[in-house]
Amino acid sequence: MLFVHLIRAYLISRASPPATGWCVALGDAVVGRSLRAVHERPAHPWTVESLGAHAGLSRAAFARRFTALVGQPPLTYLTWWRLTTAAHLLETTDVPLSVVAQRTGYGSAYAFANAFKREYGVSAGRYRRQRHTGSGTQAARGEA
Repeated sequence: MLFVHLIRAYLISRASPPATGWCVALGDAVVGRSLRAVHERPAHPWTVESLGAHAGLSRAAFARRFTALVGQPPLTYLTWWRLTTAAHLLETTDVPLSVVAQRTGYGSAYAFANAFKREYGVSAGRYRRQRHTGSGTQAARGEA
């Protein structure tokens, strides 16, 4: 389900087939290894150095290769992935915002709320209420 959500978000953001992007980068043996790790463990406290080590490259070499293939720097992509994952959790679960923050690598609900609003233009609670599909949930009760 998350994969479908990710593909949909990606296609909406691109008007034509990409020469760069995470789909292209997943096919790269080196950068793809780090991308898969980020996708599998978004809450891990990733740094450019740790992602580079995971890929078997120095920090600088990894950052250059990642940016060339993905089209954005590693930590920018990491933030995008975490917030995309958070949006999916908000749409499909009733877990508290503090749990969403924890599962997506934010140290506090406050930090998560600020990042989410900056990216989506609405609070996480409002996003959930607008998009939640369940009934009898926190969204239906107006909790955030």
